Amino acid sequence: MAYKPSICTMSLGRCYAGHSLPEKLDMAMKYGFSGIELFYEDLLDLAKKMPGGATPENHISSAHLIKGYCDDRNLEIICLQPFMHYEGLVDRNLHNRRIEEMRLWFKMAHVLGTDLIMLPSSNLPPDQITKDMDCIIQDMVEIAEMGLQESPVIRFAYEALCWGTRVETWEASWDIVCKVNRPNFGICLDTFNIAGRIYADPTMSTGRNPDAGRTLSQSLDRLVQSVPADRIFLLQVADGERLAQRLLQGHEFYDPEQPPRMSWSRNARLFYGEPHYGGYLPIREILQVLISRVGFKGWLSLEVFNRRLADTDRSVPEEMGKRASQSWNSLKRDLHLNTNSLSYTSKLLHLLNSSNDSQHIIRTHM
Repeated sequence: MAYKPSICTMSLGRCYAGHSLPEKLDMAMKYGFSGIELFYEDLLDLAKKMPGGATPENHISSAHLIKGYCDDRNLEIICLQPFMHYEGLVDRNLHNRRIEEMRLWFKMAHVLGTDLIMLPSSNLPPDQITKDMDCIIQDMVEIAEMGLQESPVIRFAYEALCWGTRVETWEASWDIVCKVNRPNFGICLDTFNIAGRIYADPTMSTGRNPDAGRTLSQSLDRLVQSVPADRIFLLQVADGERLAQRLLQGHEFYDPEQPPRMSWSRNARLFYGEPHYGGYLPIREILQVLISRVGFKGWLSLEVFNRRLADTDRSVPEEMGKRASQSWNSLKRDLHLNTNSLSYTSKLLHLLNSSNDSQHIIRTHM
């Protein structure tokens, strides 16, 4: 498929701020987006409003409604996200409950017409997540095998959040992907989370780690050498705002229950190409590596969280849709995107859905 723009539904205004999902989808259609990442919270909001509340049956009914909304607007649902706090749970009874929840997510994904579920690394307190990486890997193998039994196959995109408890870098998440070694288990790369851990630190007066540029360059060189393009199942694009003050106690974004990078992410992500709002991360450099050197082709998904999204102002979805469209145009121009080029995606899906076993296709390990 060609390079096409997708946007997270949460990027167009949070549902609890009074902006309905159809209203947000209207903005995605109006501003030329081809697809959406469906945020589970938007689906849950619909289910809660149905008689009986957020039952499994109402989750499925909500998925049918959302599929209809998207079909009416010619929007493809490229993934359902995020399935939070799954891997390495110390409480194995909770792990078993999460497995049952995943079975419901499979049903919702099939109804929504997507084959992809996004898994962010957990940021639960350290006493709730094991240090045993073998346990974390086995947990991922368990759901990957479950996904392989689905028809069509369900894929998983594993993302390192830059404030993750055990996994906070793309290198750590890629190592797990390699060791899981299943064709339906790949990596999600997010420009904010890559730069937000390797390059940036909102608690520093400079907003940057020491020797940030060299450290990032070395990390990107490792990425080129390690990660094949067809193992990148999802590429999310966002910048971050340079804060005027360090994000420490006393800052308006400070939350004692959140790591600083998480509070920064929730309040101060920006679309690509917004230096006028304070954007300062080297997003263009990261994307040039992923597109020109790694050879990624496919969806470029804009995933932005920002304090503006919590406003009940009725202009929020329109404003964010317009900003997202301007960002996509900047991406096309700056990266010289060929929107007619084909990608590996259809070949990979054919391999997954025609295989009768769990043939492993990862050949590159760190």
